[in-house]
Amino acid sequence: MKFILASASPRRRELLASINLDFDVVPSHIPEIRGAGESPEEYVARLSREKATAIAEKYPTQWIIAADTTVLLGEELLEKPIDAPDAERMLATISGKTHIVYTGVTLMNLEREWRETRVAESEVRMLPLDAREIAWYVNTGEPLDKAGAYAVQGIGAMFIDSIHGSYTNVVGLPLATLFQMLRKAGIDPLTQ
Repeated sequence: MKFILASASPRRRELLASINLDFDVVPSHIPEIRGAGESPEEYVARLSREKATAIAEKYPTQWIIAADTTVLLGEELLEKPIDAPDAERMLATISGKTHIVYTGVTLMNLEREWRETRVAESEVRMLPLDAREIAWYVNTGEPLDKAGAYAVQGIGAMFIDSIHGSYTNVVGLPLATLFQMLRKAGIDPLTQ
């Protein structure tokens, strides 16, 4: 059985490949704009559903996997930085603090009338970082396309003090959540 990952994220691609699923990548290109009054959980769930739906309409017989991730600190959502100064601002904001990473995951197959969306949540505590450390990290280029301006699976790992919850959620695709969703849909991930 072949799946479609509705994401251009190299991290999601690596995570799916790590569990030996056979899949193609077909990015959805859905605009990521938070609705007024939308909670972080509602936001990532809606975006993952919209991404899955956009691809499922083109491939109605295929199983579609879509996801969206955001970072919350207090009341502020920290999505992908728009540039290096924005990445520096985000890193200074989360330095020495605990933030929450939310990922919405949708599994969909239109032919089988199957749609399920779940949201995973992990708490991440960053070490305190000074301006020199933040500037150095931003200059690596790694933070520039990541929600919250860091990569837990990359250089940014050395700034993570602790994670409570799914590590793969922080990377961008909570594999334990996806595993449960596949089983619920009658798909044995161990034989794919």
